Formats: sequence, structure tokens, C-alpha cells
Amino acid sequence: MQNNLILVVEDDKSVRNLIITTLKTKSYPYVSSETGKDALELINEKKPDIVLLDLGLPDIDGIEVIKQIRAWSNMPIIVISARSEDKDKIQALDMGADDYLTKPFSVDELLARLRVTQRRLAMISSTASNSVFHNGKLTIDYSAGCAFVSDQQLHLTPIEFKLLCLLSKNVGKVLTHTYLTKEIWGTSWETDMASLRVFMATLRKKLEANDNSEHYIQTHIGVGYRMLKVE
Repeated sequence: MQNNLILVVEDDKSVRNLIITTLKTKSYPYVSSETGKDALELINEKKPDIVLLDLGLPDIDGIEVIKQIRAWSNMPIIVISARSEDKDKIQALDMGADDYLTKPFSVDELLARLRVTQRRLAMISSTASNSVFHNGKLTIDYSAGCAFVSDQQLHLTPIEFKLLCLLSKNVGKVLTHTYLTKEIWGTSWETDMASLRVFMATLRKKLEANDNSEHYIQTHIGVGYRMLKVE
């Protein structure tokens, strides 16, 4: 799994060196940048598989970097930031980040998040090419990593797509908060629960944006979520 190229975007030299040293010890290939502008150029040039992104960059705010990446790519973005307020985390996730680690962070936690992200990438790439799901006007092409409502492609983040796949493969069944957070992030902390609520809200909004007559996701308060079977 460690063939995924990782882009490290961090202007703090000590933190950047810590991350790079960690990646080296686990034989992860990587490239690094100290600014948002250079990071965007490296993304176009090197096409990394995963981005580790600091928000407090000297030239472009990390939120703007996320926006620009999400304008054309669904590559996983893991934010690593000293901003610990819930509003900062929610904003980053809402803009398309897949995960959020607050500084100071443990090396073990970073590696765990990378492993979960890699498993998600591997699952998408290994899905059978003829595996397509239909539910009402919703179509999910698992192998291509895309979804459509009424033939209009949905612009989903990797985590939104993973959640949609989990729900669709268990259509009619209630998936608990704990099950979903462990499948997505490998953990089930309170912060993961908050992130799950944000992603579910944005996923539901995208599913129902072009067709308000069909509701695909049902919330079971205090329990979890279920995809409804739509005729």
C-alpha cells in the first residue's frame, strides 16, 4: 500500500521534517512544499495520491488550496493544522478535506489516518469494473468512483463517495455512527462523530440538489443513517 505518493504542504520546518522523517521510516514516497502556490504546481506536475495540508500557509490560506484542488480533483486531503476550533475543522471539511488532525499530533495517529486513506483508495481501484448500483434516479459506478442523479454527475469528495458506497451496499439497513466512523477513519471518537454529521449533510444536499422529490438518506437520531430504497 505504500506506493502512494504523498504531498506534504507545511511551512513550519520542524513539523515538515517530522512528517517527512515519519514517511521515510515507512518507505512512503513523498514531495514537499512550503507554500500553497508551490503545492498547487506540484499537484499538477507530480499528481500525488494524498495531500497532507497545513492551513496556515504564508501565501495562500489552506482553505483556498482545498477549494482549488476540489475544483478538478477528488484526491484525498488530510489537514494538519494548529487551528483547533470546531468552526475551522467544519469549514475545512465542508470545503472538501477528508480528515483533520490538530497540532500537536502523534506520529502513530498520522500513520493510522494514512493507512485508512490508502485502504479507501485501494478499495475504489479494486472494485469490479461492471459493478454499478441503481436506486431510483441515483446511479453509482463503483469502479469509476463517480455517481449520478438523473444523469447529472455529482461532485463528491472521496469521503462523501465512500459514505455513499457504504450506504448503497447496505440499502434498507441502518448503519450506526460507530460503524460508519470506523469504516471511514478507523476510529470512533467524538470528533469523528462531528465530522460524520458534516459529511452526511453535504452528501444529502448534493443528492437532493437537482431532484427534491426523492430522498435517499434517512437519519435515525442517536443511531445512524440508512439509504432508502427508491422505486
